[in-house]
Amino acid sequence: MNKRNIVSGLMLLVLNMSNAQSKKENNDTAHLKSLPNITVVGRNSKSDYQQMPEIVGTNIYAGKKNALIVLDNVQGNVATNNMRQVLAKVPGIHIWESDPSGIQIGIAARGLSPNRSWEFNVRQNGYDIAADPFGYPEAYYNPQLQAVQRIEIVRGQASLQYGPQFGGLVNYILRNGSDISKPFEFETQQTIGSYGLFNSYNAIGGKKGKVHYYTFFDHRNGDGWRQNSRYYSNAGYGSITYNFTEKFSLTAEIMRSKIRSQQPGGLTDVQIEQDAQQSFRSRNWFDITWTTPALIANYQFNENTRWNTKLFGTIGNRNSVGFLQSITIKDSINPATLTYNNRVVNLDKYRNYGLESRIITNYRLGKMNNTLSGGIRLYMGTTKRLADGKGTTGTEYNISITGNYPRDIEFSSRNAAAFVENIFRLTDKFLIIPGIRYEWLEGSSSGRNGYNSGGAEIILQNITRSRSFLLAGVGTEYHVTKTTEIYGNISQAYRPIQFANLQAPPTTDVVDPDLKDAKGYNIDLGYRGKLKNFLQFDVSGFYLQYNNRVGTITPTGATYRLITNVGASTSKGFEGYFEFNPVRAFGKNQHTDLIIFGSYGYTNAKYSGDHKDANTKGKKVENAPANIFRGGITGGYKGFLLTAQVSSVSETYSDANNTITPTANGNTGLIPAYTVVDLTATYKFNKGLNLKAGMNNLFDEIYFTRRAGGYPGPGALPADGRTFFISFGVKL
Repeated sequence: MNKRNIVSGLMLLVLNMSNAQSKKENNDTAHLKSLPNITVVGRNSKSDYQQMPEIVGTNIYAGKKNALIVLDNVQGNVATNNMRQVLAKVPGIHIWESDPSGIQIGIAARGLSPNRSWEFNVRQNGYDIAADPFGYPEAYYNPQLQAVQRIEIVRGQASLQYGPQFGGLVNYILRNGSDISKPFEFETQQTIGSYGLFNSYNAIGGKKGKVHYYTFFDHRNGDGWRQNSRYYSNAGYGSITYNFTEKFSLTAEIMRSKIRSQQPGGLTDVQIEQDAQQSFRSRNWFDITWTTPALIANYQFNENTRWNTKLFGTIGNRNSVGFLQSITIKDSINPATLTYNNRVVNLDKYRNYGLESRIITNYRLGKMNNTLSGGIRLYMGTTKRLADGKGTTGTEYNISITGNYPRDIEFSSRNAAAFVENIFRLTDKFLIIPGIRYEWLEGSSSGRNGYNSGGAEIILQNITRSRSFLLAGVGTEYHVTKTTEIYGNISQAYRPIQFANLQAPPTTDVVDPDLKDAKGYNIDLGYRGKLKNFLQFDVSGFYLQYNNRVGTITPTGATYRLITNVGASTSKGFEGYFEFNPVRAFGKNQHTDLIIFGSYGYTNAKYSGDHKDANTKGKKVENAPANIFRGGITGGYKGFLLTAQVSSVSETYSDANNTITPTANGNTGLIPAYTVVDLTATYKFNKGLNLKAGMNNLFDEIYFTRRAGGYPGPGALPADGRTFFISFGVKL
């Protein structure tokens, strides 16, 4: 019997995590109470980072590079989804910091683009929440982190269980009241801060008989650090679970989020040096309404076998209105009309529905205790896009237009998939985890893509892409000690052809009839674990091969642009994390804590091959900083914690041509290195009363993390300067 996995399973049971199960040999669960050195990660622990157990629910995490972030223990500004603090201990995460509200989260790793996290498979409670995970995987909606219990992050081999993308999985697990044992509990967290920040999180939950429930409402608004960056968000969530028997439960849940934010637009590099808070766009707005209903069934056949099925939907509207010309063009009153110029209105509607069903079972093969996990997925999605409408000349949010929309397009995607993955426990210490996944995909587009100079409709090329393929991979673990292990894996991954690649104006662009999905593979090799109760670590190397990257080129001698597979890229590097508590290592004071932590990611990402008409070979991949370091120190006494954290990111290019000198409009050029320091203090009076305060960007560093050629720019987008927050929470 491997005690490490039973301990990890108990850790998740204490957290009420998805019925986590450790390795079992006969009736191991009967002996859980006698196991020593149990690590409890939850509301009464100061640890916010843990390694995932080998099995959680019906999912296998053995052999995979992974991290578990417990939100209750994060030392940072959770109210505004400050990801550089939330993910400080996850090495190599590159973050775009261009949204002061925290509404739009942009993260990536290993040289991939952070654009709305679209290189990750983004999920909530295990199901999709992106606009369309196959044709348009941008995560416009992200849950309020105060409502999140934990974040699961898996890289590398995540593609076998979840499908696209190359970056892996990010799964937000919401609070659902399963940790409440009384009929009624009330929780509130009130936050105020710089530039009009106000956040109010209020929740009730309880358990009575066979029913437990949880519901919350969250409101956030603020003026933003920059001019013209007002925002508000309202989110409501409800979850109810009925336990029909000890083996069968059914959960119904729904989240509805409403977000509206003013977009201050980009700046040139010169303008940022003059005043990074200034804005020359006061009429640009972004509006999102997102609803995610789900029905989740769990059935425990016996102590070895359980089944989970999710029926889910994404009903989303994404609206934008604004003056989208280059920042060098002034948005001013037209002297001929004595009004502003008309704005541009773009509307998207996403209607996606899916089903995922998984089963996991423990079985014996000779003397080996093995685990088999398998599942199927069915998905259909429709995106309705109305674009380039002639909007009003006003300044507030208004999506009224004159005439009709020049572009009226419908995209659709269909997917069926099946996977199987198995843990072969060759010995108590050595595991082999092979897996395969079958994918069938279909994407299509149709509609009007504008009007020509004569007023005739430009009908979109009627394109349908249907294909199927297998993905394969294998992982391994070798337990060096009871609490440390060597792990490794190699796994194929893919990124489907995006809707934008099927939206080619037939007068200027041609879609390559042989256009292929991007495919490649991830390799991980590392060593991780814990030394008693004072040191935890994870160090690894990675290799990411990204083939068939899609781009646009002009073939030699041609008068048209060709959308085709332009080449490949290779990313390789190192990811390391450690957390050390010298008080626990050398002292015996149970009331004092001193935690030193650091995470470092090194990435060497280059284009390794190209199309004969492209010229990217040997150049560095854009948005891929070579060095990302985050570290800090936490000191605590009894209920008090004080954390100082530094985040340092090296320079990176904003385009594949590796342009260094910024263009006059700020759209292209080098993104300089930056270092930011944050300070956070927390005091827990008791289990039901807490106070938190912090200063973000303590030394008021002026920096930016991205350049945009279009919305929400164009131009360079400054990150926030120095801000503060204070938060007070009560639980009754």
